[in-house]
Amino acid sequence: MDQFLIIRLSSLGDIIHALPAFAALRKAFPQARIRWAVEKKGGEILDLVPGIDEVIVVGKKRWQRSLREMKQRDQIALDFQGLVKSALWAFLSRSRRRIGFSRQNLKEPMASLFYTECASPTPEEEVHVIQKNLRLLERLGVRETRLEFPLRIPEAIDRSVRSKLSTLGRKEGQRIAVFNMGAAWESKRWFPEKWSEFMAKAALKDCFPVLLWGSDEEKILAETVAQKTGVPLAPFFSIPEVIALVKTASLVVSGDSFALQAACALDVPVVALFGPTNPVRNGPFRARDKVIYARRRCSPCYKHECPTLDCLKAISAEEVAEAAQTLWQING
Repeated sequence: MDQFLIIRLSSLGDIIHALPAFAALRKAFPQARIRWAVEKKGGEILDLVPGIDEVIVVGKKRWQRSLREMKQRDQIALDFQGLVKSALWAFLSRSRRRIGFSRQNLKEPMASLFYTECASPTPEEEVHVIQKNLRLLERLGVRETRLEFPLRIPEAIDRSVRSKLSTLGRKEGQRIAVFNMGAAWESKRWFPEKWSEFMAKAALKDCFPVLLWGSDEEKILAETVAQKTGVPLAPFFSIPEVIALVKTASLVVSGDSFALQAACALDVPVVALFGPTNPVRNGPFRARDKVIYARRRCSPCYKHECPTLDCLKAISAEEVAEAAQTLWQING
């Protein structure tokens, strides 16, 4: 029996981006045993993915147990993370083949020292990361162009989300627009005054809007916008609940974040706000979706912090509102 170990430890959006590669691998090797090594938060996404034989949760406190679970000589390890720590896990798994990205496509080039073979190089800023992941499978003779995101949301989670929205005032059948305040990096977060201005200008007809947040810092941002606009603040949602919320939405407006990647995976119309990252590499991949990107000389910089945030400041509320109105009307 063919055996594979997928290594994509984090982040949440990048785990979503790795799902088409998993789906292609499962399609090419339907009888194979496929395991996935991931950190705890990412495991909550993988719990919604049918076809994974085992999810191995990796963490500092349980590294010895994780290592015992993933060790298997007769398997092929696929490192979709491209960091020294993920490549080291591949090495320690004792997999006979350890496949990673080309050295020039690695976030940490030293990771290549732990691979037995590497994928062909790709032009890093010209290819979407989903396609980059799929090309890793070419070392196995797998060539797939179709993007499949095998996410299955349990009915109980869906009901929970709908119930929470109902308590916020949503009426049954009312279309939902999710405005995602958060992003892992401060440099990806649009400003509260811009969000407030956008919502005033968009005025989406028959819309139930909701402000989504994740961390305490993002909640403060969302509360500021809620006070100015009257748009309800979402309660705390678990990762599976965020995915369920996004699935029920008719529109998602978001920066480069997990919520955006989930919306794209679930074929929900999006308006994507991009600052320090490249939408060609990380953004929506359907022609219908709207990308707002004010490229600057330093773009894309991929910096988590920036003293000026000129790229985000250049995104106007008017252009975001126009894009949102267009998608809202088209998909009404």
